[in-house]
Amino acid sequence: MNYYSLNKKAPNTSFKDAVIRGIAPDRGLYFPEKINPLTNEFFSILDSLDNNEIAYTAIKQFIGDEIPTEKLKEIIKEVLDFNFPVVPIEENIGTLELFHGPTMAFKDVGARFMARCLGYFSEGNTNEITVLVATSGDTGGAVANGFLGVKGVNVVILYPSGKVSEIQEKQLTTLGKNITALEVNGTFDDCQAMVKKSFLDEDLLKNMQLTSANSINVARWLPQLFYFLFAYKQALAKGKEIVFSIPSGNFGNICAGIIAQQLGMPVKHFIAATNVNDVVPKFMQTGKYEPKPSKTTISNAMDVGNPSNFIRIQHIYQNDLNIIRQNISSYSFSDVETKTAMKELYENSDYIADPHGAISYLGLKKYLKDKPNTYGIFLETAHPVKFLGVVEETINRKLTIPSQIEKVMHKEKKSIKISTYLELKEYLLK
Repeated sequence: MNYYSLNKKAPNTSFKDAVIRGIAPDRGLYFPEKINPLTNEFFSILDSLDNNEIAYTAIKQFIGDEIPTEKLKEIIKEVLDFNFPVVPIEENIGTLELFHGPTMAFKDVGARFMARCLGYFSEGNTNEITVLVATSGDTGGAVANGFLGVKGVNVVILYPSGKVSEIQEKQLTTLGKNITALEVNGTFDDCQAMVKKSFLDEDLLKNMQLTSANSINVARWLPQLFYFLFAYKQALAKGKEIVFSIPSGNFGNICAGIIAQQLGMPVKHFIAATNVNDVVPKFMQTGKYEPKPSKTTISNAMDVGNPSNFIRIQHIYQNDLNIIRQNISSYSFSDVETKTAMKELYENSDYIADPHGAISYLGLKKYLKDKPNTYGIFLETAHPVKFLGVVEETINRKLTIPSQIEKVMHKEKKSIKISTYLELKEYLLK
């Protein structure tokens, strides 16, 4: 399988090179040369397959022979060693819980998959690879955990100072070893801009091998399609049309769901639910894509003013707004609406949602208003304890701290504060 740049000004490349590069030389995102739909038979027997079999069948075409079959199956088994339950909430509504992994966030799947691919590609390589990643919250912790101790790989994580939760910050600043956290005086957009600029800096590229572990990287992004298939398998018995509602910031997760759709998963519609960072909802209304500075909210992982992966979604749907609208609805919600939804879920369904899951619940409720024969699944992308303050205050209840979180709560935070790209460059060159 080859990959090409969506900017169409760089040579096609292999899966391995796309993973190691992260982003194409022309600044474009890599995209698979073709997507071969899976057989009807595969979907007809889906409920008889285990998660490892489903994942291997779905991902193998995107990797080809670059990772041997047995090694790929081993990677998948290691990555998917936790559950992905669809929990009933209301009639016709369930939530896909993606927080049962080591850092209690959906990004555990992509980060661990990429780390193991990169570890395999780095075997016997004397040159170290530096993974450079910007985070608005959970990416940092998942990447740090996934890459911790991987030989030949150093990880540098940029995060916006004061704009991630305390637990998220602990998860990315307390591990040490080959993980370094850079605390940026700015927003996530500033962090992301620094990362993108690094990949174009000839001084850096001459002196080191850089790659990214954000969802722009194909090995981080593509495996997220797994859990859409797992959820579809669990919802088959409902006998209704299935839709997914995804809390959307950088739009990598919903884009992975759309890849599952392209593989033949019989899901016709997705809801992209956002907070007040509403670039995509506005685009869906007006047809004008106008990035703008991000605003800080209680759903901080979605505080993105220029979603990187939306260009992939436009490409999948042939840059045709009408086709996009046929497949996606997009709504934005305020912090006040988010807290109201969290209270409603707790009081009516005895379910504790984090702010991101609450937004995807709101998007699903809005979409399902006049669709009684549709079963909706909203994604709960992080454990509510990761947003302890806002969740406890909103539902007026103390939460139990899971062991995965407890073990980092009292560790010492270690970060390097920076404000400019020059400071990042100087650190990397050292």
